[in-house]
Amino acid sequence: MRVPLTWLKEYVDIKISPEELARRLTMAGITVENIDKLSTQEVVLELELTPNRADCLSLFNVAREVAAVTGEKLHLPEVIVPETEERIEDLAGVEIEAPALCDRYLARVIRNIRIAPSPLWMQERLQAAGIRPINNIVDITNYVMLETGQPLHAFDYDTLTDHQIIVRQARPGETLNTLDKTKRELTQEMLVIADSQRPVALAGVMGGLETEVTERTQTVLLESAHFDRVSIRRTSRQLGLRSESSIRFEKGTDIEGVVLGANRAAQLMAELGAGQPVAGVIDRHLNPRQPHSISLRISRTNSLLGTDLSQSEVINLLDRLQLKLVIKDHDSVVVEVPSYRGDLEREEDLIEEIARLHGYDRIPITLPSGTTTQGMKTTRQKAVDRTRDLLTACGLTEVVTFSMVSPRVFDRIGLAADDPLRRVMVLANPLNEEQSVLRTTLIPNLLEVAARNYNRRVTDVAVFELGRVFLPAEDGNPGVLPDEKLYVAGLTMGDLLPGWSASPQPMDFFYLKGVVEELLTGLGIKDCAWQAATLRPTFHPGRSAEIYGAGELLGLIAEIHPDVLEEYGLPKRTWVFELNLDQVLAVMSPVKSYSPLSRYPSVQRDLALIIPESLPAAKVETKIWESGQPLLHQVTLFDVYQGKPIPEGYRSLAYSLIYQASDRTLTDEEVNERHQLVRDTLSREMGVELR
Repeated sequence: MRVPLTWLKEYVDIKISPEELARRLTMAGITVENIDKLSTQEVVLELELTPNRADCLSLFNVAREVAAVTGEKLHLPEVIVPETEERIEDLAGVEIEAPALCDRYLARVIRNIRIAPSPLWMQERLQAAGIRPINNIVDITNYVMLETGQPLHAFDYDTLTDHQIIVRQARPGETLNTLDKTKRELTQEMLVIADSQRPVALAGVMGGLETEVTERTQTVLLESAHFDRVSIRRTSRQLGLRSESSIRFEKGTDIEGVVLGANRAAQLMAELGAGQPVAGVIDRHLNPRQPHSISLRISRTNSLLGTDLSQSEVINLLDRLQLKLVIKDHDSVVVEVPSYRGDLEREEDLIEEIARLHGYDRIPITLPSGTTTQGMKTTRQKAVDRTRDLLTACGLTEVVTFSMVSPRVFDRIGLAADDPLRRVMVLANPLNEEQSVLRTTLIPNLLEVAARNYNRRVTDVAVFELGRVFLPAEDGNPGVLPDEKLYVAGLTMGDLLPGWSASPQPMDFFYLKGVVEELLTGLGIKDCAWQAATLRPTFHPGRSAEIYGAGELLGLIAEIHPDVLEEYGLPKRTWVFELNLDQVLAVMSPVKSYSPLSRYPSVQRDLALIIPESLPAAKVETKIWESGQPLLHQVTLFDVYQGKPIPEGYRSLAYSLIYQASDRTLTDEEVNERHQLVRDTLSREMGVELR
């Protein structure tokens, strides 16, 4: 924004040098990037405005800032429009068909237009501000835009069909010849100003060539409107066309400044003999602004700034900004925010205004105070770290993959069309199709890691990932944030190579089961159970199980289905596990319990059983524990055998049972009695044959 000082001095007294003024404005947050001395008489301040201070794209508001930082008197021009007796309602009509993109449109009609060069003083000010003079009508609209920040546009009234203005979106196939003599192809997203037959201007960007003001113009219809900033920016970028008007609309204009801009332009046209405004305006205001007030606490101000300002000092600072105040009590005031200060939304914004006017350099420097505490991790954070440590210690390597995946991964892992995992959150603006949805499971990413390694001749893979999956809301409302669950998953493929002197160990189901058992035991999960289950088609039927801990379902372990392996190009058998870590952490016991070692000797007995293959060994072991209490101390399965002489469909399980008491030495009679009870219970209740 270029601000000529001779122009600015018309609105506020400036008694200091340009350099001092630039310093004070910069200290108050209005950065003066450069001081351009065009001549001995004309100096221009080039302002570098932050996005929240779009109001300073107006000389009126810059004058308000100068008055605030210098303490000088502000004297903005009084706007009075001399009007003829003719009424605008008899001459024109305005209709808004796109209320979401234009919530206010005001029109004025000026008769008896006399096209001529604008006065020399106006031309010099426009040139100093970086705008080329054209003629008195166009120059006045540009002059008022710089003054008030409200873009205006003048139409040749006689070229408007039916003298109607219709604010609408462009229709398919419409074009417009803009003032730069370029034919523009319009899209349906663009907002246009049209008459009853055709578009005559790109709203907020540039006018049309067919309705421009020329030497033959007798009557002008003056436009002053408030457009949607996003729509204007999108149109401007799409056409590669930026103007002073579009820049202001993009950053946000004052909806109440629509009237001021139109009336100020009409006033100047009358004063300079360029035309005669007819009586009245057509003002289509669809969304009248409600007065906005903010309650400001003096104690809160001093608390945030570290100052000791009194209520009168705060009121004086806000008065310098031309803000209306009402004293509520000894500690608070109510501030009515003017429409042109759209950046003032809450109490902290007013406190920032006080800070910059009081002077950042006057805020006392203090050291931070407060009670210091030792930083430490929560129980949950420690458990997550423990999970990583345990899996790494078991020989797995951690990988990190993208949370955004392709929707095609669910087809690759063979999910049914109605599988709950297919309910995903779709990204509104994805980088590409391969990263367009949020994952609901970690397994496809691990399979891609395994495939990438296998394609690079790394055939033995043991990896895990600890990350989040994203489950949509139950009601399917896309506006509700997904439920983020913390999961941990692992994958093994090939053999474990323990060292040069040891033979390779296959990383099969039992290896991965041992890893999961070590993880759950290390996290304090007691009573882990494994239950065979038929899971989704991703996994091999008959080679998958659900994992339970403390009576809760924690996750799964399974072999990948051959069809899925073929899809990923993996020729080797591959095993995976996936745990809901949130559920694991909810049932884990962070406090470890210990029992003292018995000072008395133990007694060992072996137990060999023949059981049906369909009977899980876990049930047998549970029954042994139940019937062996309170003397049974340890149960260990040390042999599994199938084959002759064991009947077909059966298997032999051999257990080592250790009996021990903490208060005495057990006698043979006590051990034999308890061991026989175990044998009888298994035979009677489970139909187990004893060997």
